[in-house]
Amino acid sequence: MRLSHHYVIPHISTGDMLRAAAKSRTPLGLEARRYLDAGDLIPDEIVLRMVAARLEQDDTRTRGFVLDGFPRTVAQADGFDELLKPAELDLALNLVAPTELVLERLASRRVCEDCGAIYSTAVPPKLNWTCDVCGGEVLQREDDTEEAIKHRLELYDLATVPIIARYRSVGKLIEVSGIGKPEEVFDSLVAVVDAYQRGGRFFP
Repeated sequence: MRLSHHYVIPHISTGDMLRAAAKSRTPLGLEARRYLDAGDLIPDEIVLRMVAARLEQDDTRTRGFVLDGFPRTVAQADGFDELLKPAELDLALNLVAPTELVLERLASRRVCEDCGAIYSTAVPPKLNWTCDVCGGEVLQREDDTEEAIKHRLELYDLATVPIIARYRSVGKLIEVSGIGKPEEVFDSLVAVVDAYQRGGRFFP
């Protein structure tokens, strides 16, 4: 989300869209809820349908957008390529961190249920788990429990790792260390994107 604010472009999070649909109890949301609660991957068809609808909105047609948590499978990557034609993806950024650190961060994550602002048990909101940004309630997501996270990481190895090789093979993948303070990781991401914009490619 910080990248989208920095570059003033839309932030498209499939997880946020699915959770919003689940909260509003739309037919799609009810269908997605059972997958979210278990930490399972949402079926590709549902995710692609949501992304296609989001990309039809006007704000994605000018300066671009940041995708968060998508694509997660090879089928989603294939479908996304078709959605973008005749354009194509610029960059795929992969944050690299040890499994133990990922598990620790996700288990401590807390999220505002209204605006999506992210906190942690180490860096909570200033007052009573009330969001500093909008005043909404800050909660632990049901899919951020330790059991659900471990399951997600297993699915990541099976379904998402092949996408990393795919984007690396076409010169679109950039891996950035996710170790360090949030500000340090963010600065590294900005440096990579800025370098790409200046020269068209960036290989650290």
